[in-house]
Amino acid sequence: MKKAFISISFNKKNELEDEITAIAEVLKKHDMNPFVFVNAYNFSSDKEREMMHKATKEIATSDLLIAEVTDKAIGVGIEIGYAYALGKKIIYLRKKQAEYSTTVGGIANKHVIYSNNEDLKTKLGKALSKLRF
Repeated sequence: MKKAFISISFNKKNELEDEITAIAEVLKKHDMNPFVFVNAYNFSSDKEREMMHKATKEIATSDLLIAEVTDKAIGVGIEIGYAYALGKKIIYLRKKQAEYSTTVGGIANKHVIYSNNEDLKTKLGKALSKLRF
């Protein structure tokens, strides 16, 4: 089964619970295993090297990176750049009212701009159907 690394802002992870649930639901329908790094690990601030080692290892073993960038976050940007450097497929997600990121937009394979979680499910499903691994 393919693995999808879901990249989200650590500071916004509680606010994005419904979106993460929607993303995971769609991924499972496409026979993909969702992996949310910020939910899988918890690091203290003095463990930054260990955190980045784990993050890069998880991205390297993933087939796809899905980045929810409604709220811009440095860590998400680093994860996206690393995935791109490894040649991983990248899907860029953001809510319709959120500011467009030209850097993420410039390297993403697919863009999903959504209004609500049902819209997210529909559009993400279509984007996944069009990706070739």
